[in-house]
Amino acid sequence: MKNETVITKDLANKKLHITRYFAAPVAKVWKAWTDSSVLDKWWAPKPWKAETKIMDFKEGGFWLYCMAGPNGERSWCRVDFTKIDAGKSFAATACFCDEDGNINSDFPKMYWNNVFEATETGTKLEVDLSFDSEDDLEKIVAMGFEGGFTMGLNNLAELLAAE
Repeated sequence: MKNETVITKDLANKKLHITRYFAAPVAKVWKAWTDSSVLDKWWAPKPWKAETKIMDFKEGGFWLYCMAGPNGERSWCRVDFTKIDAGKSFAATACFCDEDGNINSDFPKMYWNNVFEATETGTKLEVDLSFDSEDDLEKIVAMGFEGGFTMGLNNLAELLAAE
């Protein structure tokens, strides 16, 4: 179904491929991914919340945020933007870090490539996540990435429908 998140694992190429359709125009979906005031509303799986500390959406810029849990937990992430084609696609490297953005090398890096495409009914989002090794991919999957990211994308679909 179009309103479902489809995640395909390609272990040989160390990739996850995610497809999701949204009943909203590309401009709205793009803004939801690139404007921290919107991103913070949907990015984290409930009951967690995303809290942006720094958002500088430009090539060479970065997003520093934490996932704040219901019991005071805080997990920090840094996303470095490497390539942006405004309104169409962006690429970034995501890492776990501390609250100052210092990368924690105990966790794998994730290389994101997000493509936004207009459809007759809204937007098709395709995300390719690449990893340095199969072990890195498996580690992220074992940490609950698929379920967490699916919940986040469901939050985004709800947010877009409510606007």
